[in-house]
Amino acid sequence: MPSPIDRRTFAKSSGILLAGAALPAVVERPVTAWAGEGSGRIQKAAGLGMVTESLSLEDKLRLLKETGFEGVEVPSRSRDAALDPKALARASEKVGLPVHGVVNASHPDIRAAIDDAAFYGATSVLCVVPADRNVPFWENYRETQEIVRRAIPHAEEKQVTILIENVWATFLIDPVLMARYLDELDSPFVRSYFDIGNVVRWGWPQQWIEVLGKRIFKLHAKEYDLKIAMNQGMAKAFDTPLGKGSIDWPRVRQALEAIDYHGWVTAEVRGGGRGRLAEISQQMDRVFDL
Repeated sequence: MPSPIDRRTFAKSSGILLAGAALPAVVERPVTAWAGEGSGRIQKAAGLGMVTESLSLEDKLRLLKETGFEGVEVPSRSRDAALDPKALARASEKVGLPVHGVVNASHPDIRAAIDDAAFYGATSVLCVVPADRNVPFWENYRETQEIVRRAIPHAEEKQVTILIENVWATFLIDPVLMARYLDELDSPFVRSYFDIGNVVRWGWPQQWIEVLGKRIFKLHAKEYDLKIAMNQGMAKAFDTPLGKGSIDWPRVRQALEAIDYHGWVTAEVRGGGRGRLAEISQQMDRVFDL
């Protein structure tokens, strides 16, 4: 049934650029607030699990808001049975921090995750296409498509978009194949959750953005450093702070602007307490020019 609490009404307030006529030199000039190129287009979020302090749900959301985040992404009940949806919905409403998406990963019950998203007023469910080395490639391809296809009517009914994320499953690891996979499902309610950092092992984010284009509905933000990957191990390369690795963030911003991207960017990095969350928020401001 429809959510009793509609969080899609949350909107981001844009900064206003102050302007005025030139004043005599003896008068101090007014301070002008310059908005970054991503301001008004990018909404900044974090995962609920990134808050590691022992706090109530309400205080966790308040901490995220106080450190600069505008929304939160939460796990589905299939992935976290301990999560109380009613308590989370109340906390979201009270704090004024919307739940924008639900993470279902590779759990096959997409319909239940869609119901979770609809209850919160979220707009998406994140899904991961699992790779099975024990079956032929095209069989895995078609079987996973069928799992998603069966959930499409429910997604359309609830107005929740199923988002396929590019991950390290050694499957759908090039943008053309990802685009084909999505297009064959032939629904506006199946799109891409593009993880910027995940593709650096195989390619360049700006090229993925160019190919996927309007298929991209939301973004995950993390960094990746190829030098660290070569010298210390592939997984270690994700520990690099945003803006300090191998990603060419100006080109990423240009590619996002070229497809006229407007939407959520959710950090998917190691979390922590107030100081760490504020640091992540500031890094996102820099790399997305917010």
